[in-house]
Amino acid sequence: MENTVSKITEGIRVSVRPSYQMEESSPQQHYYLFAYEVEIRNESAEKVQLMSREWHITDGVGSERYVQGDGVIGEQPILEPGASHRYLSYCDFKTFAGRMAGFYYMHRFSDGRSLRVEIPEFEMVAPFIQN
Repeated sequence: MENTVSKITEGIRVSVRPSYQMEESSPQQHYYLFAYEVEIRNESAEKVQLMSREWHITDGVGSERYVQGDGVIGEQPILEPGASHRYLSYCDFKTFAGRMAGFYYMHRFSDGRSLRVEIPEFEMVAPFIQN
């Protein structure tokens, strides 16, 4: 995954690759849509299950929103050691740029512990704005 940001927390690697969705966006109406592909890879020796997520979303003028919910796109995947889970999701902004970061909350089966796995911050900028 090129243009990807990654972070490892407790042996869980989260990699995110954003992309601007030009065909679905409407700059004239201040609507900018971005996709982001996430890969969650269990690099630990323990089986885990993704239980919930928490996103902190900030647009180009500093307006913030928070999103919380169970699982990801309706799933609560179980990841054996070495396994990964990928999904694609979307975020829209009224500005040509924004950023996201957050956490996945996971259950570790071996000891019942809850893990707070960091989702690294990533920026989304419409390509026509970049030099």
